[in-house]
Parts: sequence; structure tokens; C-alpha cells
Amino acid sequence: MDKLVIRGGNPLLGTVRISGAKNAALPAMAAAILTEETVVLENIPDVRDIETERKLLVAMGAEVELGYGRAHHRTTINCSRLSSNPEVAYELVKTMRASSLVLGPLVARMGIARVSLPGGCAIGARPIDLHIKGLERLGATITQEHGYIEARADRLKGNNIVFDKITVTGTEDLMMAAALAEGETVMENCAREPEVADLADLLNKMGAKISGAGTPTITIHGVSKLRGAKHRIIPDRIEAGTFVIAGAITGGDLAVTSCEPKHLGALLQKLHEVGVEIHEKGDTIRVIGRGPLKAADVSTQEHPGFPTDMQAQYMALATQAEGTSLVTENIFENRFMHAQELVRMGANIKIEGRRAVVQGKTPLSSAAVLASDLRASASLVLAALIAEGETIIDRVYHIDRGYERIEEKLRGVGAQIKRIGEMLPKKTVPAMMA
Repeated sequence: MDKLVIRGGNPLLGTVRISGAKNAALPAMAAAILTEETVVLENIPDVRDIETERKLLVAMGAEVELGYGRAHHRTTINCSRLSSNPEVAYELVKTMRASSLVLGPLVARMGIARVSLPGGCAIGARPIDLHIKGLERLGATITQEHGYIEARADRLKGNNIVFDKITVTGTEDLMMAAALAEGETVMENCAREPEVADLADLLNKMGAKISGAGTPTITIHGVSKLRGAKHRIIPDRIEAGTFVIAGAITGGDLAVTSCEPKHLGALLQKLHEVGVEIHEKGDTIRVIGRGPLKAADVSTQEHPGFPTDMQAQYMALATQAEGTSLVTENIFENRFMHAQELVRMGANIKIEGRRAVVQGKTPLSSAAVLASDLRASASLVLAALIAEGETIIDRVYHIDRGYERIEEKLRGVGAQIKRIGEMLPKKTVPAMMA
């Protein structure tokens, strides 16, 4: 397994470019199932989950071309020759929760889908029952056995769907299914994340009739057929937020470009409260870590609240703030596994159920730590950037699922970071930004 070695102490100075959003790209790739024509997606991030999704689609008979570099992160997908009895095996989904996103598109277009229950990060239950209830409301017959879900329907029929709990992938899955259903579907208590709205934009380019995406109520007028389309994936707001915190925690001067500041509203507001100097202009957020940080409580909520995917990174920042910060996790029940690893580095953190009590400011020192999930990996990288000595982070395959070339991007702005097998360059401090 790959490891990251990070020597702390350098402020991050310069400019870092944000990649496309993994959590928008995955449903967009699944949406290609809905048409026999070609779908072209641009700004696709070069991360492990995208490769897993490619393999998943290819296994069902799709043609998928991934192009990076000169191809500007473009992906071309054609699903005209899908298997008549499509199945998604466990070996393809065991590392990725988003695999459930193909369930709705498959049954909508092919009339049948057999999908293994998904895997992914061990951060708590992300039940697929909301997908199942919604598909049943649209007329699908669902059976479960031996770890697989099978859905069948001659043609889905529009209906009213009220989600018992806000679910991002459930909203996306059923929005795709309803796009080819007969009649009108009205979904209530929907997820409002930017990734949901981005998927709706793609579907409408393909000929769907969807309104209200990004609000709690989405209306879909089903059509009989969808066409191909070209679409550019939105920037990754979680990657952007992670680098903003990296600039702040290291006392740096960092410009985070090619992002969408309005997608980070709750995070940026909280960072202002903590005392981080932030300037927004166009698609760039400039973060300057000049003054002392002060403690501030945070509580994760569905969008537009503070994102659960930024909770671990914020906790790393809280270790460097004067005073006591209370971090409350309301989305997932098992998302504090990074806390113990931060304690190994010198943090003062106590877990009380769904709440973490972080006492700062505490100096951090190098240690051998273990990444337990995608965002936990990011929090350990942030902590290592300011820790004394060299920190070794194991199981960084987690971070490769959602961050494109993170060590290269960090090195480009002054971090001392390598994968095992490379040589660490001598410690240098780049010039301040103009």
C-alpha cells in the first residue's frame, strides 16, 4: 500500500488549481446509461473512483474512453450496446458507495438491473433503502438476495416521492430513473447539493424535462427517449475547501483557483469566524493565514449547511485555534475515526458520542498514522503539514479515491511531501505571492 511522507513546517505559497468534482462526475457517468447516443463529459477528475466507474460501465458493455492531459480530462461514454441483462458485481463496487447510482438508470432504460450492495468508506451506514422505496413508487419490482438488489419494470411510471431522509445519491438515482418514466414525478425533501443541480443540467441537455434541482422539490416530466450531450463537470468544492484550510493552517498565502466560491458558503463563513483572512474574486479564493486562530463550534448539516465532507479537515484546523471547539457530526454516525490519529500527533480531542471536543492550540509532532477513509486522509495530510518532523500516512489509497495528484499539487505550493520511493527535496520556501 502506498504511503505519504510529509515534513511539516512550510507555509503554502502560490496558486493551486482545483479539479472537477468527483461527486458530480460519478452520477454524470451513470446518466450516460439512459441513452444510446454518446455522452461527452469534460473536467473529469483523475481519481480512483472514476476508474472504478469506468470499469463498472465497461463490464456492462459500454464503451468508455478516459482522456487526460491534452484531452482536458474528457470522458466519452457510449452505452448503445449494453448487456440485455446488466449486472454490477461486488468486486466492482466494494470500494465505492456511488455504485448504487446505476440502479435507477438501468431499470429505466433496460427494464432490469442487478446491482451488488455497495461498499466504500467505513464512516457509517448509507442505506440504499431510500433508492429502493423510490423505485417501487415508480413501479419497479425489487428483490434482494445474496447481497444483490434486482429491479424490474416494463416501464417506470411517474409518481410522488417524499424522501424520509435527505439523500444525495437517492435524489440523483431517482431523478435519472424518473427522466424516462411515463408521466410526471414530483420528489420532495430532496438533496440540494450543487452536484444534484449539475446532474439535472446534464439530463436537461440530454432532453429531460427537470425543474427545481437544487431546491427541496424537484419535478420531472418523463420523456420516452434521451439523446447524447456534452457537459462540463463543476469544480470540486471539497477539494477546494481542503486547500483553503491547508493555506490557513500553514500560515500561508494561497490562491485556490478554478473553483466556485458560492458552493463553499458555509465553510468560508465559518473560517471568517475562526479568523482566517479570505478574499473571493471570480473563480478564485485567496486565503492568507496571518493572524492567530480562535476556536469556533461547527455542526454538520445537509447543503447549504456545513458539509460533513469538510468536518475532518476542520477538526485539524481546530487543533490550532485558541480555545475549545465543539465539532458535531449529524450526517454519519462513525465519522470521527481520524480523531484518534490526530491525538497520536499531539492533538487534544475527546469524543462524546456525535460530538468531538477539540482543545487548542496544541503543537503537533510527527507520527505514523493510518487513514481510515477519504476525508480522514485529508485531515491527516493537513495536520502533517504543520507537524514537527516527518509524518508517515498509511493507506493513502483512500485519498486517491477523491483527490487528484494531491502530493503534486501540494509540492507545487511549497509542501515537503512524497510517496514512498521518491526522494524528498531539500526544504525550501517559495517567494510570497504578488
